[in-house]
Amino acid sequence: MPPIWTALIVLVIAAAGFVLARARARGAARREARRLHSLLHYYGWTAAIYAAGPALLLLALWLVAQPVVTRSLTWPVLQAEAAEGAVPSLMMADVQRLAAGLDTAASSGRLSPEAARALPPEELRAVMADQGVALGSDVTPATRDAALRWQRVSGLGHLLRDIAVIGLALAGAAWGISRARPDIRARNAVERAMRGGLIAAALIAILSTVGIVLALIFNTVEFFRLYPAAEFFFGTTWSPSFGGGSELGILPLLWGTLYISIIALIVAVPIGLFAAIYLAEYAHRNVRSWAKPMLEMLAGIPTIVYGLFALLTVGPLLVEAFGRGGWLGLGWMQGGTAVMTAGLVMGIMLIPFVSSLSDDIINAVPQSLRDGSLGLGATRSETIRQVVLPAALPGIVGAVLLAASRAIGETMIVVLGAGAAARLSMNPFDAMTTVTAKIVSQLTGDADFSSPEALVAFALGMTLFVITLALNVVALWIVRRYREQYE
Repeated sequence: MPPIWTALIVLVIAAAGFVLARARARGAARREARRLHSLLHYYGWTAAIYAAGPALLLLALWLVAQPVVTRSLTWPVLQAEAAEGAVPSLMMADVQRLAAGLDTAASSGRLSPEAARALPPEELRAVMADQGVALGSDVTPATRDAALRWQRVSGLGHLLRDIAVIGLALAGAAWGISRARPDIRARNAVERAMRGGLIAAALIAILSTVGIVLALIFNTVEFFRLYPAAEFFFGTTWSPSFGGGSELGILPLLWGTLYISIIALIVAVPIGLFAAIYLAEYAHRNVRSWAKPMLEMLAGIPTIVYGLFALLTVGPLLVEAFGRGGWLGLGWMQGGTAVMTAGLVMGIMLIPFVSSLSDDIINAVPQSLRDGSLGLGATRSETIRQVVLPAALPGIVGAVLLAASRAIGETMIVVLGAGAAARLSMNPFDAMTTVTAKIVSQLTGDADFSSPEALVAFALGMTLFVITLALNVVALWIVRRYREQYE
């Protein structure tokens, strides 16, 4: 049974427990002529939590542990025939794909496990090809036997999982229904469960962040064991080669990242700030009611759409204007992919970030400051320029820094709009690339993760993480200081 069906059965049991516990509490209160300690729905929620909580937790843990156990029980079949230097993870991936194909063939009645065991490896591979299963290597007797064991162990694990999870849900529901009595403090139990759920959600978020950081740190340390840190941080050439002789200097990538981000901010900050001033200080509320949502729709457009817009529209327009034989006849731009292309489109993407945050910050400035300035004879524009903007400046700076961190981490616009050349150049019409684009390219394909050319992606990610974290910390500190001043 698929895990989603098991989870749905658990939820149905929990819903039934809710209804039965609620009815039992009402009946007990009538029989004993006593007032219930809690409202009726708290007794129902107690049974539902007892039924769903432990069962769903067991299901989640089982889904994590079962592949590990299955892999440990299957690997001995392959270990005897594993060639020297073979990668166990790749071999087990083939075994899993073959087992999935055998499951599909068995469910359709085309090939039973006994028939699969009797088939020669070549015929079994042909059957898997008909099933749409792509294998990375030839099917050997060991691979076939390992897949059959994986299929058998997985089937047993699924059966035991369904029995354990559904049985635990039924036991929890029965326990919750039995506790639906007037003297039971059901509300307190529900509150404790809710607090535990909120704490668990917070811990998951924190542990996820810690796990990401630790993964970056460990792989970055491994990279610096294979490649000198000084050459990485101060090298001016980026030329990876999986055959050896790579030059992995990060400076060209950092320069491309900063150059594109600066152009994006030059586009986004004035337009976003002026739009925020208009919406906050000049626009009628009817205009604001539709203009602000329309402006913020830019933030909801997928970045791949912006990338296609840069590649198919903005790039050709810039070539027509600045390319050889273009409108201006300058010959500065050789192709549509360039720093200017990605910077302009990324600036358009950042406009709602700057505008929305700046608008909220400007509206947070006390009205008394505006009234005092206008009362002294200043015009509205003078009030905005000399009173409102200086008061809102810390928050606006924080909004700009948050937009900068968003620009530094952008990938798809850069991949499609800026090109893939890692160079140190001041010409904004040259093709360049960024840290995020090279992370994607280094991890694309069948990379050997023991080589510095693949591990460098983690060092790039760690560098980018530190830069964006520093920008976010500075931005949040500035915004928090501003809010403490005016709230």
